[in-house]
Amino acid sequence: MLGIALLQLATEYLGTQDSGRFLSKGITLAVGLPPLIVWAFAVFRWATRKGVGSSGPLFVGAITSGVFFAGLLSATRAASLSIPVLRPHYGMWGATDVLRVGFGMGLTSFGLWALAFVVPFAVEDARLRALQADQLRTQAQLAQLRSHLEPHFLLNTLNAIAGLVTEDPRKACTLIGTLGDLLRDSAPEAELQTIDEQIQWLRRYAQILEERHAGHLAFDWQIGDDTRAALVPSMLLQPLVENAVKHGALMRAGGGEIRVRTEVAGGAKLVCTVEDNGPGVADRATRPGAFGLVSVRRRLALRYASAASLRLESSPAGTRSIVELPLESGHLS
Repeated sequence: MLGIALLQLATEYLGTQDSGRFLSKGITLAVGLPPLIVWAFAVFRWATRKGVGSSGPLFVGAITSGVFFAGLLSATRAASLSIPVLRPHYGMWGATDVLRVGFGMGLTSFGLWALAFVVPFAVEDARLRALQADQLRTQAQLAQLRSHLEPHFLLNTLNAIAGLVTEDPRKACTLIGTLGDLLRDSAPEAELQTIDEQIQWLRRYAQILEERHAGHLAFDWQIGDDTRAALVPSMLLQPLVENAVKHGALMRAGGGEIRVRTEVAGGAKLVCTVEDNGPGVADRATRPGAFGLVSVRRRLALRYASAASLRLESSPAGTRSIVELPLESGHLS
């Protein structure tokens, strides 16, 4: 702010050689800038705490700064007139001219302050608000995912258990225990979980599906040992497994198979593949209402931006969903 103001004064002085105007404006800036900055920050902090928005305080601040500088310049100019050597020789200043120039200096100084401090803050605040909104949308998507999972899945599982109560009570009891464990862990509080934790949950999920579709569905797990500690968004693979079952394996006459594979590629990328041997899907855009695929892509984009992806590969021999994301390892508390 000071550098721009001094550059403006120096340019004017070189053009007019008017030391009186230069001195009066210089004194005005030296006296006026510190309280202007302190006052502007105080008002801006107050507006931020009160949540009143920035437009009103900025407008009031600009007008107040203009009036403040107009008064300062008028006082310093009057003082400089009492010193003969500092009297203007490039045209006299009238009272109106002094007030107009002072008001302009105040507006310019306040504008420079706003440009230097308020605009970057507003940009960062907008970025943080967008990020928070995205996080809230992700949480809503997770809630929708769980609500999508539980009612129909729970009803069908209970029907399967009811059919086993008289035929195979031991298996019915096992299935009830598996369902309880599944529902208990279906709402992870952490944003991330290890591949090992997610696969354990999916194994219980698959066990229930295999019982419900006895003889028509099988799972194959190919989990790389070097991927078990890798961190991924919670419940990331569940929609892909659900799609592979509903739109893939169960569409295969005589029964289908789901293969879940995790591996490390290139030393820094985790690749998770969910593959079925169904009849494949048409080569077209995601169908309307395909919440699972949309949610997976959205969550990957939110956390990893362009560093992660989900792609589908389909043929009459089956469909493969491939998730690629940066390899992160760690232990969650």
